[in-house]
Order: sequence, then structure tokens, then C-alpha cells
Amino acid sequence: MSQWPSTRSRIVLAALLRIDWQVKRRTGSHRVLARPGWPDFVFAFHDGEEIGPRMLARVAKRTGLRPEDL
Repeated sequence: MSQWPSTRSRIVLAALLRIDWQVKRRTGSHRVLARPGWPDFVFAFHDGEEIGPRMLARVAKRTGLRPEDL
């Protein structure tokens, strides 16, 4: 079983902002996030959308997000 729970995207975005990611620019529901030392990450989820465990694991791999950050 995955260590990641299904989570609303607004909660994931808030967690990314807490771990020093910043919104570089926004076009509709696509946000380009930037953090020093990491490549830019495109967060392309609507605020109320549910993100499943598998996708959360992929986001975490590219952003350094951990389950305890949620």
C-alpha cells in the first residue's frame, strides 16, 4: 500500500508553498512553481481536484514533498 493518501490539490499546493516553493507564474489552472536548487515544476491541477496516491508520489519525486508535509 502507498504511503500517500488521496488529497485535494489545494492542500498539496499549500504544502508545496510551505516547503519554499513559490508560484513563478500562473495561466488558468496551470501554475509554474520555482524553488532554488530544483527545476521548475508545473502544477496543473484544479483547486478542488482529488490527487491520488500514485500521482502524489510522482509530484513528490519532482518536488521533494514528503507525506508528513501534508
